[in-house]
Amino acid sequence: MSKDIRVLLYYKYVPIENAKEYAQVHLDFCKSIGLKGRILIADEGINGTVSGDYETTQKYMDWVHNDERFADLWFKIDLEEEQAFKKMFVRYKKEIVHLGLEDNDFDSDLSPLETTGAYLSPQEFKDALLDEDTVVLDTRNDYEYDLGHFRGAIRPDIRNFRELPQWVRDNKEKFMDKRVVVYCTGGVRCEKFSGWMVREGYKDVGQLHGGIATYGKDPEVQGELWDGKMYVFDERVAVDINHVNPVVIGKDWFDGSPCERYINCANPFCNRRILASEENEAKYVGGCSAECRAHERNRYVQENGLSKAEWESRLQAIGESLTSLA
Repeated sequence: MSKDIRVLLYYKYVPIENAKEYAQVHLDFCKSIGLKGRILIADEGINGTVSGDYETTQKYMDWVHNDERFADLWFKIDLEEEQAFKKMFVRYKKEIVHLGLEDNDFDSDLSPLETTGAYLSPQEFKDALLDEDTVVLDTRNDYEYDLGHFRGAIRPDIRNFRELPQWVRDNKEKFMDKRVVVYCTGGVRCEKFSGWMVREGYKDVGQLHGGIATYGKDPEVQGELWDGKMYVFDERVAVDINHVNPVVIGKDWFDGSPCERYINCANPFCNRRILASEENEAKYVGGCSAECRAHERNRYVQENGLSKAEWESRLQAIGESLTSLA
C-alpha cells in the first residue's frame, strides 16, 4: 500500500484570546475540509495531531499559517497508509499541558515563553545520552516508557505526567547538582516541564527540541540509542524511531515475553494500559489483576459474549474464581 496519508504533529505556546470561542471556529474549519484528529486549544496555546490526505492536510496547514499567531508553527509530518483518527475533536482546556501543580505554584513565569530549558538538537541530545555525567529523564507516562525509551533514561516511578513534579521534588538531591536533559513525544510537555525545573533551581537543564518524533527523522542520528517504539495517542499506537539497530523492549504484562501490543485493562474502573498478546488477553480475559478479571463490568467478557461458565473456566485455569461477584 502507498503512504498517501499525512499525520501532522504540532504545538505552539502562544496567548490565545477567547480561546473557547476559537476552539469552535477551529473545529468548524477542520470538519469543513474533512480533517480527522484531536486538538487542544487553551489560553496558553495549541497542541494537536491530525491526519488526512495531502490536499486536506495542506489546506489545514495553510489555514493555520495564515493566522499571524501561528505563522511559524512547526508541523512534524509522518507518511502513513491509513488515517490515524476516525473522528475530529477540538476541545478547549485551561492548559494544553497540565503539570498537576497547586494553584499557588503556578504563575505566568512558568510559561515556556518566559522560562524553559535549553533546546538540544538531535545530535546534541545523542551526545548527552553518551555522557555518563548527564541525567536523562523521561517525562512521559509509565506505559509510554515501557513501550520504548532512550537507552539509559530514567523511568520515574509515576503513572502519569501530572505526578512528575512531585516525584522530582522527592528525588531532588539526586539531580540538583547534575546536568539534566528531558524528552517527550513532540516537545510540548518538555517545554513546560524543563521551565519548571529551572524555576525549581536546577542550573543546567536541556530538552530535546522537537521531541522523539524529530529525533527519529534526523538524517544524522536516525533514531540511534532509542530502544523499542514510540507510543502515540492515535490509531497507530506505536511508531518506529530507531532506523539503525531497532530492538523490542516491551514486555507482556502477564508473562514477560517480548510484546508491543497495547490494550486497556478490561475493568472500566481501572483502564490501565498494559502490553499483552492476543493469546494472553484471552487467557486473562483482559484484566490486569485478579480483581479486574473478576469484575462484573469486565469489557472483554461482555464484548466477546462469554458465558459465566466460560468466564469461570478461564479464571479457574489460572487459579482464580468469580466468587468475588455479588
